[in-house]
Amino acid sequence: MTAGRVELIRTERLSGIAEYAYAATAPAGSRYIFLAGACPLALDGSTAGVGDYASQAEAAVANLVTALDAAGASLGDVVSTRVLVASARREDLGTAWAVVRAAFGDHDVPSTLLGVTVLGYPDQLVEVEAVAAVAP
Repeated sequence: MTAGRVELIRTERLSGIAEYAYAATAPAGSRYIFLAGACPLALDGSTAGVGDYASQAEAAVANLVTALDAAGASLGDVVSTRVLVASARREDLGTAWAVVRAAFGDHDVPSTLLGVTVLGYPDQLVEVEAVAAVAP
């Protein structure tokens, strides 16, 4: 990876089935940005895409991008993510994950995908948390 950027780490000693790198590093002296979980909330506070995992994942990623931008960063500066999905069904987790994964494209950062019982806002199904690092 280019000097001054997040470097994604892969190894042949771990399964290649995961759709993300297993580790990432940030350049020395980077400014770290710890983002709260991005929720699928509209500006008026209503929950977007009620009942739709993919739509909520899209809204959450859009809000994550907005928060990153406000902090002077982009998706390419993300070091890791955590995707929370309010469901016990693996299919629902997969639906949300596919949207998040597509948003990151080739920058397939280490990520954890979790099925949870409930999230904080009414009708909320998806939340995306991230850590980013911006080189000096």
